Amino acid sequence: MIKYLLFCLILSPAVTHATSFTDGSEKFGLAGGNDACWFDFNNDGWTDICAGGKVYRNEEGKKFVYVTDTGSCVAADFDNDGFLDLYSWGSRKVYRNVDGKEFKAIELPELPKGGSLGACWGDFNGDGFVDIYVGGYETWPAETYADFLLINEGGKSFKLGWQEVRYRARGVSACDFDRDGDLDVYVSNYRLQPNVLWQNDGKGKLTDITGSHGALANGPGFGGGHSIGASWGDFDNDGNFDLFAGNFAHKDGRGNQPESLWLRNTGKENNFKFESKGQGGVFYQESYSSPAAADYNNDGNLDLFFTTVYGVASFGRKNNPVLFRNDGDFKFSNVNAESKLEGLGATYQAAWADFDNDGDQDLMTAGRFFVNDSDNKNHWLKVHLKSEKKTVNRHAIGAQARVTLKDGKVLSRQVESGTGQGNQNDLVLHFGLGSNDRPVDLAIFWPDGSTQNIKEVQIDQKLEFKIKD
Repeated sequence: MIKYLLFCLILSPAVTHATSFTDGSEKFGLAGGNDACWFDFNNDGWTDICAGGKVYRNEEGKKFVYVTDTGSCVAADFDNDGFLDLYSWGSRKVYRNVDGKEFKAIELPELPKGGSLGACWGDFNGDGFVDIYVGGYETWPAETYADFLLINEGGKSFKLGWQEVRYRARGVSACDFDRDGDLDVYVSNYRLQPNVLWQNDGKGKLTDITGSHGALANGPGFGGGHSIGASWGDFDNDGNFDLFAGNFAHKDGRGNQPESLWLRNTGKENNFKFESKGQGGVFYQESYSSPAAADYNNDGNLDLFFTTVYGVASFGRKNNPVLFRNDGDFKFSNVNAESKLEGLGATYQAAWADFDNDGDQDLMTAGRFFVNDSDNKNHWLKVHLKSEKKTVNRHAIGAQARVTLKDGKVLSRQVESGTGQGNQNDLVLHFGLGSNDRPVDLAIFWPDGSTQNIKEVQIDQKLEFKIKD
């Protein structure tokens, strides 16, 4: 019999939250890096971070303390011991987390030649242990490196599984977009090459369905875009996970290359195919790079932060990262001014987490740490999923959860390792609830197909749910 345990970790009345950000880099001792991975490595309930290849411990939301160097990484619990481990796509090493105290590199099989700019964890073969999809990049201009899967051997080691030399990958992110119980993978490819949507058969066999499902994110006359990163999210709150595909796009003598696109998941009735919703207010900048989604203002809609590669691009065009507010129906507005995020420098770094457990999302980007200061009075709920079940990885990578508000609005989130290019948001699921001040209904969809429905969940708190055999 399946058992579900519920723990209330934080309870508080509805508090006031902010729509503007303060640079807390110096105050909290956190700065630098060109990528970020949020993860609670010592299980103390405070989200730590690896920024620019350096791991920092979160001291109860008061400051960050340097721990060790691991290289740029993404986090999951590969040995199911309860502690989050790291795969560094920079150093191409897996680091075992030893009791939340230190990280030790383990032996890996011989890996394909080359380097990488992104990877993601996920239980691709359904055995209860997370595997690793690694995107292969390039040596310009001569060589393309292979994408490959590292298959987890019962939490003890890895073997090299599938590999394929096809395109020059940048961002790698996974999602069960077709809701069949297994993780699929979206790879953002560079050099005007097509992006790839890999559909998983549940046993780790991947099939390219990009064209048939409308996920190329290309433009007229081009086979693909200069894609650097993508973000999954239910941006229209219909229960299906959509895609934002970010494209670096030149407008010059080579033609107008594909701009960034919103790709709406049309759901089961249309075989989960995607339809383009265009730019949706994400205005043109030449050097867009790494997107990261979060509900920064707790209004119930997933917003988007989008970075740029250059401060000044072709023909003297100025480029800056932008925070786009989701206004509904795939319409997005630039809120840099009101959020106090104007003038940020070029970066690939963008990742969200509630570092101080106050119910709103904070942002690491451009080598700086921005604290969400708030007064919008919107409500929230945080859901932390864990497993002690053999068929579900310990930190529930790939699980989805849906919150139903009293007005019928449904919000969906997923536990995700890897977003944008080489970044990772916190594994704790965050739901902004807007003005909803009443209990909500929660549905959890575990990676092994198990489901749980909880009625009348109290809001403005952090909850932990654990599944057991």
